Amino acid sequence: MHNNNIIAAISTPPGIGGIAIIRLSGKGCIEFVDSVFKSPVNKRLADQKANTIHLGSIIRDGVVLDEVLVSVFKAPHSFTGEDSVEISCHGSVYIQQNILQLLVAQGASLAQPGEFTQRAFLNGKMDLSQAESVADLIASTSAATHRLAMNQMRGGFSNKLMELRLDLLNFTSLIELELDFSEEDVEFANRDNLKISALQIESLINKLAKSFSLGNAVKTGIPVAIIGETNAGKSTLLNLLLNEEKAIVSDIHGTTRDVIEDTINIQGLTFRLIDTAGIRDTLDHIESIGIERTFKKLEQASIILWVIDSETADVHIEELAENILPAAEGKKLILVFNKVDIISPDRKIQKEQLLIAKIADRIFISAKYEQGTSQLESMLVKAANIPEIGEQDVIVTNIRHYEALEKASNAIHRVIEGLELNISGDFLSQDIRECMHYLGEITGQISTDEILGNIFGKFCIGK
Repeated sequence: MHNNNIIAAISTPPGIGGIAIIRLSGKGCIEFVDSVFKSPVNKRLADQKANTIHLGSIIRDGVVLDEVLVSVFKAPHSFTGEDSVEISCHGSVYIQQNILQLLVAQGASLAQPGEFTQRAFLNGKMDLSQAESVADLIASTSAATHRLAMNQMRGGFSNKLMELRLDLLNFTSLIELELDFSEEDVEFANRDNLKISALQIESLINKLAKSFSLGNAVKTGIPVAIIGETNAGKSTLLNLLLNEEKAIVSDIHGTTRDVIEDTINIQGLTFRLIDTAGIRDTLDHIESIGIERTFKKLEQASIILWVIDSETADVHIEELAENILPAAEGKKLILVFNKVDIISPDRKIQKEQLLIAKIADRIFISAKYEQGTSQLESMLVKAANIPEIGEQDVIVTNIRHYEALEKASNAIHRVIEGLELNISGDFLSQDIRECMHYLGEITGQISTDEILGNIFGKFCIGK
């Protein structure tokens, strides 16, 4: 599916750093680097053992470009499964580009996004779900996302799918064996036992599919909508949690007219904070659009922070509750009474009693003076209710995997219905093989160039 031409790319992020790494892969790439590498003791890289590092210089037209360390990996014991070389040079952009240009001038091709990992997949070093987890690992921003990516890269998800496909293969083998002896009216597969097996397979597939809601929340961030009337302090709270001036703060009502989003990491969990337009009656067309978007974001959020101006809470809170509470049904709602620095303790207690019959979680803060922030962060972690994810837990985080599992679930469900109706074995076999097909799409046992191009095209160059 691909050739063994030598590819090269800078694998470290763009910019200046202490060290940069230039990777090469492909048949003959070690001898290829020998043409531009000079060792102090005149040793050839091609003669060295695999998995060794060598000091030397990169030479262009007799001039030393840089003193480097070269790591040598020999097929099949490398990331790509091919001969591979990594050149560690100084992080100057000038040095990086000149070494890469030299390699291209000598005949190497510039690597496409994800081409190194794609070669690892095509050479059997990992399956497709493991290859996708490489991108997730690079993009991980929290302990939870890192743990999930590492689990998948080590084959936790793949092993589950292999077990499922093996069960299905045994399943369809028995049924198709019957078809070969249909004239003798021989039954190799007890239908009751097959139904029990099919129900177990369906249960496991559905369990994996259901884990996507958790996996997606951990991977993309738990959506938290910050809502309330104008000038309640929503934007001030957003800026405080993010520790930066993300939103404009003003005493003028209706300053925030659109949705502002950013992420924050709290105790190893990623939260996607969404600041919304203040809710009020307005004749301003643009502000009205912003308020409409506020209620759309309410639908998408898992947690809602209802920010209330403690000074004027008595005035509009019941009116707002009529609109907010129905939209917040089934979500975690936290009342955030803001501006407590300017009200008396007696009034604070009154605000607590205001909705005590309807809502249990509430907190009193001063976003302006940074009071109560740590307690609010703890409440967010508690509200997220993310279970502890162990090393052995298999959680689906990829929408492509989820969609394939849903299709596999539909196929195995048809098998169960077919067994109940006692339909012909050839129809059962067709649905079983369809289920196997969708599971195979996840691991790459069934794949197309279009699917591979779409997956690896999202990788960074050099990986």
